[in-house]
Amino acid sequence: MQFKVPQDVQREDRIVGPLTLRQLIICGIGFSISYAIYTFLGRDYELITALIPVIIIGLITVVFAFIRPLDLVFERYILFLIESMVLPPKRYWLKGTADPSRYSYTPPANPQKKIIRENLEKDTLKKKQSLNELSKILDQKSK
Repeated sequence: MQFKVPQDVQREDRIVGPLTLRQLIICGIGFSISYAIYTFLGRDYELITALIPVIIIGLITVVFAFIRPLDLVFERYILFLIESMVLPPKRYWLKGTADPSRYSYTPPANPQKKIIRENLEKDTLKKKQSLNELSKILDQKSK
């Protein structure tokens, strides 16, 4: 028996004409909000005043539904843009990790912590010296 194997499984299915389900939902919600604002503001204000927020919301809706920068949906593009602004720009390769895009952040050195670390190192060095002296004294008495 012969079966048809889908070739492009990453493409979204077209529901109405060239529109996908995601685009239909975004347009439905966005244009519903625009219409509600228009009917609310159209009663009390002039047409130009009522159309300004409607046009702004309509443009935002169209951008989120139809614009695909770098072949990504616009929401994902915005999230990646925010992530690139928040996280450090350096990427480090961590051996044995499954995620190649994992970030490893090393905070900048704090001079106060450096002084504390140096004091701790001095204290441990003094303790080692005193232990060495004590062990020498005990070794001499046992002979």
